[in-house]
Amino acid sequence: MGFDPYQRLDTVRRIETPEGVELELPVAGPLPRALAWSVDLLLRMVAYSVAGAILSVLGDTGTGLFLLFIFFLEWFYPVVFELAFHGATPGKSALGLTVVMADGTPVTLSASLLRNLLRFADLLPSGYLVGLLCMFFDPSFRRLGDMAAGTLVIHRGHARPSAALPQAPPLAPQIPLLAEEQRAIIAFAARSSTWTDGRQQELAGLLGDLLGDPSGSNSTLAVRKLCGMARWLQGER
Repeated sequence: MGFDPYQRLDTVRRIETPEGVELELPVAGPLPRALAWSVDLLLRMVAYSVAGAILSVLGDTGTGLFLLFIFFLEWFYPVVFELAFHGATPGKSALGLTVVMADGTPVTLSASLLRNLLRFADLLPSGYLVGLLCMFFDPSFRRLGDMAAGTLVIHRGHARPSAALPQAPPLAPQIPLLAEEQRAIIAFAARSSTWTDGRQQELAGLLGDLLGDPSGSNSTLAVRKLCGMARWLQGER
C-alpha cells in the first residue's frame, strides 16, 4: 500500500463551481508547507550570499543596495512566483503544492499580495508560531494570510471532479447554456452509468434543442453528445 501524503495531515475540501461541477481540493497540511518554506528559504539564502559578495565591492552604496535587495526578495519573491508560475514558488513546486483561491480558481494579484504581506503577523512572536497555531485549528490549514486573502494551499494536480464521467470527446455546446442547464448536463453524464441504455436515450432525446437535433431522432448520438458536453463544461478541450 502506497503512502498517502494527505491521509492524516491533510483534508479534502469539496467545492462546487458555477458550472455545477463538484471539485475535491486536497488541502496541504503544516508539514509539506513547512518543507516548501524551507526550500524557498534556502534559495533566498543562496541569493543573499551571491548578492552580498557582488555588492560588497561598492562600499556603503553596496550595503544600501543589499538591504533593498533583501527587502524586495523577502516580501515579493513569493508574489512574483505565485503569479508567474501558477501559484507556486520553487519550494512549493518541489513539494507539489500550489496556491489557489478558495473556490479553486488561480490566485489573484491582490490575494497574493495580501497573503504574503500578512506573513509578519503569522511570524509572531517567532518561528511562525501564530501561523502554525492557526493552521492546526483551521479545517483547511490556513494561516492568517490565507484567511484574509481567501486562499488555500493544495496539492497540485489533485483537484479533480468528485464523480467520474463517461469517456467521450469534449464537445462545446452549440448555444449558450444557463447554469441550471450546465448542471443538468453534468449530472446526466455523471449518473448515466447507473441507467439502462434505453433510459439514457429517453432522457437525452428530451434535449434535442440543446444538441442541434430538435426532433430527438438520434437518441444514441444524443447520449454521446451530452457526455462530450459534460466533459467540455468540466474544462476539457
